[in-house]
Amino acid sequence: MPMKFSRNTILAIFMIGTFAIGMTEYVVTGLLTQFATDLDVPVSTTGLLLSVYAISVAVFGPILRMVTVKYSPKPLLIGLISIFIISNIVAALAPNFEVLLLSRLLSATMHAPFFGLTMSLAVEISKPEKRTSAIAAVQGGLTIAVMLGVPFGSFVGGFFDWRLVFWIIALLGAITLIGLLLVTPNIRPAEQPKLRKELTVLKNKNVLMIIAVIVFGFSGVFTAYTFKEPMLREIAGFGVTGVTIGLFLFGLGAVIGNFVSGRIHPSKLTERLIVTLAILGAVLFLFTFLLSVQFLAYVACFLFGAGTFGTTPILNSKIILAATEAPALSGTIAASVFNLANSIGATLGSLLLNSGFSFSQITFVAAGMILFGMLLMIITHKIEDKSLFSIATDK
Repeated sequence: MPMKFSRNTILAIFMIGTFAIGMTEYVVTGLLTQFATDLDVPVSTTGLLLSVYAISVAVFGPILRMVTVKYSPKPLLIGLISIFIISNIVAALAPNFEVLLLSRLLSATMHAPFFGLTMSLAVEISKPEKRTSAIAAVQGGLTIAVMLGVPFGSFVGGFFDWRLVFWIIALLGAITLIGLLLVTPNIRPAEQPKLRKELTVLKNKNVLMIIAVIVFGFSGVFTAYTFKEPMLREIAGFGVTGVTIGLFLFGLGAVIGNFVSGRIHPSKLTERLIVTLAILGAVLFLFTFLLSVQFLAYVACFLFGAGTFGTTPILNSKIILAATEAPALSGTIAASVFNLANSIGATLGSLLLNSGFSFSQITFVAAGMILFGMLLMIITHKIEDKSLFSIATDK
């Protein structure tokens, strides 16, 4: 299809947008103390900024996408990033915690539709054999945010002011807006999307199995990830520097894992996913043992990040490529399900910790959930329609 700008230029703009959104989602983890002090609320209350965001993405994202399913992707992306900019300006100016929480809710509504639309467009402008790498490129913005954006935001918030972080994120949103206006192709679907037809994806066994893997298996990642920082302090004995290095190595592993997985041929996704989940489950099972030796703790952080975000683009690709009846909704569904898993995993981890479970026991539970997801993938391998993925490479 004719495009004024190259595929790589378009994907780069998408990555800037997903970087900004990823930074918005995760940077608050390093700013909770500042929020509590400045807005006069307990630190425990500031945790709502995380949970409300994840739940809102999972619930309101699909609703917004269904309401806007008949709109062309380009103007819709422009509208979504405008919501993002406004929400972060509101956060930067928030006079109290309630307004800050409202800004998070507003930002969360555009998260899943934006990721869904950019992943779908990335697939649309790519050759069949490049579709997995296109999805990984869009996802790559988020992983780079985990590696660089979150530590940078925590640094700025700690040494200057947490409000400055949201102004920076709003600026990134403005850059994305300009980029979308200039480079995004105004691709219109050959057939106007019909919501009723798109919703039949919920009967697609191939999609439902992957959703089950994410919700009941991959959510184990967040059961452990939620407490990574205190585990590094208490088990590895790290101070601020050691924790920062550990978090950076997690992010570095995430970026490498994401782009390595993006090179997988679509017909090999299921087999690679089974192997990746097995490795990730083993890493989580051994995680607290590795933390007892500081050098191995760094290795464990790297492997945890590589396994987590090496799995994500494969799962995204399998949903988007299998959901042939829902080209408009598939990407949004994928993004929403991951945030549902985030919420489930983090809540379970908190419940286990409050019930007296040790960090080691929590990682055992997390590993068990990941391995259960692997078993579901083995079942999926036997029952899925493999022609969906061969067609994706041959047409």
